Amino acid sequence: MQKITRETVLILLAFFAIYVIWGSTYLMNKIAVQEIAPLFLSATRFTFAGFLILIIAKFLKLPLQITKKQLFNNTLAGFLFLVYGNGVFVWALQYVDSGFAALEASSMPLVVLIIMRIVYGQKIQKMSLFGVLLGIIGIFLLVVQKEITNQENSLLGVLMIATCILSWASASIFVSKADMHQSYFVNSGYQMFIAGILLFLFSLLSGEEWKSPLLWNPKTSISMLLLVLFGSIIAFTSFNFLLKKVAPEKVATSAYVNPIIALFLGYYALNENITLQSIFAAIILLLGVYFINSNKNKKEISKN
Repeated sequence: MQKITRETVLILLAFFAIYVIWGSTYLMNKIAVQEIAPLFLSATRFTFAGFLILIIAKFLKLPLQITKKQLFNNTLAGFLFLVYGNGVFVWALQYVDSGFAALEASSMPLVVLIIMRIVYGQKIQKMSLFGVLLGIIGIFLLVVQKEITNQENSLLGVLMIATCILSWASASIFVSKADMHQSYFVNSGYQMFIAGILLFLFSLLSGEEWKSPLLWNPKTSISMLLLVLFGSIIAFTSFNFLLKKVAPEKVATSAYVNPIIALFLGYYALNENITLQSIFAAIILLLGVYFINSNKNKKEISKN
């Protein structure tokens, strides 16, 4: 019987964080964006979370010093992940149903595999390809149950989310290869804090209205608190950790599980209907995740 190592336990816990916690952020972002301007929302979330992470890291006596190259890499990762990948995504939630947005994001594992094939010439394993195909089938079964929201600019929202997926997938591969700080926790702090400052700048330039946290309603305040503590600090740090420990396409499988979590939370919190077809599609999606993660190969993208 193979001994379970500490690293194995951490990897499992990290996957739980990006599967379950991130699946809940669609609902929390949707609640918050109904009251707070989208870029201002993301700016507040990431600046506060990044600052808090760096303070905790200092308290834990983790080294905060980074090289110029590592600072550049964290800035680029923060922009691709959080400024564009998340900030624009939240902006698009003004026009797109949160459940549909989560379903659209499920295409990320396929995008990661395609980028790895085109840019790095990596061969796509048969089991991974089969898993992605199952994922696409599951997504299709979910999407065809309802039409895209009739809200104004819904097509624009869908298209912008597609570019966010490309940005996030590209950043995932970049981080898996890049020279980063030795601490995943510190990397998360720098990426969030830098992204938060940039988002404040873009929010200001776009003319968004900034609303004081003292004026937020209780639901918005609770959603923001959960986004900072769980969605940002715990889940994003787990995400950075996984990108250095397992293949990017395996980490990207969170995009398959997140919609399932989002659907059930929508049912619980908003009394949304879950059909038999949704349950069947969720099972297929999970099977897709299993086949992508079942390969026993180590990360195939070599680090520079």
